[in-house]
Amino acid sequence: MRNEMSWTAIGLALVMIAAAAGVAAAEAPESTKPVYLYKTSFVRAAPGKLLELIALYKDRMAVIEAGGDARPFWWRHTQGDQWDLMLLTPMGGYTEYYAEDRVAKRDQAAAAAGLSWADFGRRLDACSAWKEDVFVYGPPLEFVKKRFEGTGYYHIEIMVSLPGKQAELSKEREMENLYGAAGGRPYNMIFVRDQGAAWDIYTLGCYRDLQHWAAPSPLTREERDAAAKKAGFAGADAIGPYMRTLIDFHRDTMGVAIR
Repeated sequence: MRNEMSWTAIGLALVMIAAAAGVAAAEAPESTKPVYLYKTSFVRAAPGKLLELIALYKDRMAVIEAGGDARPFWWRHTQGDQWDLMLLTPMGGYTEYYAEDRVAKRDQAAAAAGLSWADFGRRLDACSAWKEDVFVYGPPLEFVKKRFEGTGYYHIEIMVSLPGKQAELSKEREMENLYGAAGGRPYNMIFVRDQGAAWDIYTLGCYRDLQHWAAPSPLTREERDAAAKKAGFAGADAIGPYMRTLIDFHRDTMGVAIR
């Protein structure tokens, strides 16, 4: 009930922001709304332990599935923040994920594999130097699955908003998606913090490869300005400066799929 009320409040705040600013509404399609719960984990390997860390998670994926859960989406950092791996674990909701029967099924799957969850945690501690978790609401699971299909390169923009600017920042992220779509850019999935680490919001873009991510816009300068104004910005050059009026700080990280 608390989460439903909080998202209703954010939705009302976004409508008020758009009306006050007199901008075109950059409404997200229903299929992308932040309605599904995920656990986001950032993990940095202990010195010399990255391959061991990756192997540990690879071996655990089958156990996760045997326990009745969806496999985490994950990828490996190449440049940016301090962590090595990002894992996005589908949960759905707290009540269903932590239901007694589902917890028991996970424990049974781990026991059958010969490595309990407690022992897995100890092995994880031995090959990782730093871990951070944040629980977020993001697009429905099927939408996220489709975004990851056929991709091998990823870009995350992760942000802490200024006080009271969380809803406006979420709106700005959708405005950027509307602007990007005009130039053929893939939709950046938006994930909003519920609890955990300090991050308020992050966007995750999935691309075929580095060239796909770095491809220049096919639009002319005039077309970019027109697209930016349609999305609600003052112009193409105003996008970055406006976003920075809403954030305390942010970090960008890029990486590749783990095969």
